[in-house]
Amino acid sequence: MLTGTPLENRLLDLWSLLTFATPGALGDRAYFQKHFDRRKDDRAAERLSARLRPFILRRTKGQVARELPPRTEENMLCELTGLQEKLYREQLAQAQHMILTSTGAEMLNKRRFAILQAITRLRQICCHPALVQPGADDEESAKLNALMELLDQLHDEGHKVLVFSQFVAMLKIIRDKLTGLNRPFHWLTGASQNRADIVKSFQETPDPSVFLLSLKAGGSGLNLTAASYVILYDPWWNPAVENQAIDRAHRIGQTQPVMAYRLLAKNSIEEKIRHLQQQKSLLSSDVLGEENFARSLDQQDLEYLFDIGERRGDDE
Repeated sequence: MLTGTPLENRLLDLWSLLTFATPGALGDRAYFQKHFDRRKDDRAAERLSARLRPFILRRTKGQVARELPPRTEENMLCELTGLQEKLYREQLAQAQHMILTSTGAEMLNKRRFAILQAITRLRQICCHPALVQPGADDEESAKLNALMELLDQLHDEGHKVLVFSQFVAMLKIIRDKLTGLNRPFHWLTGASQNRADIVKSFQETPDPSVFLLSLKAGGSGLNLTAASYVILYDPWWNPAVENQAIDRAHRIGQTQPVMAYRLLAKNSIEEKIRHLQQQKSLLSSDVLGEENFARSLDQQDLEYLFDIGERRGDDE
C-alpha cells in the first residue's frame, strides 16, 4: 500500500487500511478501540507506533525532494472592530454560557454538536460578518482588509497567489472584491466541473493572478507551482490539511521559495485553535496522521477556546 497523503480523519481509518493490507495486525475493531484509544490511555499511541513499525516505511517530502526551495510560514494577526467585534462578543458570551451550564463529561458530550456549531460560528464571524448576518456584505472585516492589502502588494510585484478558505461564501466575497478591482482570478470549489482546465489556465497564464480555492476541493491532488505565495484565510482544525494546502505550491517543480501566510483574528478563537494545533501535533508524530481535532477536545480545551477562565474571573 502506498499513500502520498497523510491520514487525516480518525484512527479507525488506519485500522481499516491495515486490516486490508495486513489482516490481523491490529486485531478486530473492538480490540483496536480498546487497546489503542489514546483518549483512554496516554500510552496508547506509543503502543500503536510500536505495532505499526514493522509494516510501515515512511518517507517525508523533505527526505525524497531535497532540491525543493525553502518554505516559510507566517501568522498575520488582524484586530476585530465594529460590527464584527460586536457579533463575536455576543456569540462568545452565548458559548460561554453553554459550557458553564454543562456539568460532567456526559452532559458535555451531549452538547458537543452544539459546541462545535458555536465554534464554527465564531470562526465565521472572524472571517466576515456577512457569513452569519445576512445583508452585512458591506460591513468591515479586519481579515478581508488585511487580505486585500496583501494581494495588492503581491499583484504589484507580479506574483501569483493561492487563497484558501473552508467557507465558499467567504471565497465569493473575496471574488466580488477582485471583480470590482478588475483583478484576474481563478476559482475552484467542490462544485467546479473542469478542474484540469482551471488548473492549466492558472499555471500557464503569465500575468499575476489569484487562485481562490475551497480547502477541501483544492487542498490535495493539485500541482500549482506557478504560485509561490499561499494565504490560508481561516485556520482549519487539522494542521495536516493546512500543510497539504500549502504543498500545492511547495512541491516538485517549484523553483521559488514558498511563503505561506495564515490570517488570524487577534485575541480570538482562531489564535487559540492555532495554539491547540501545535499542542496536539504529538498525535501526528506518534502515529502517521492524527485523529479528528474537534473530537479530541476535552473540557479544559473548550474552556481555553471560550475564555472560560477569564469569564469565571470576571464573575468572582
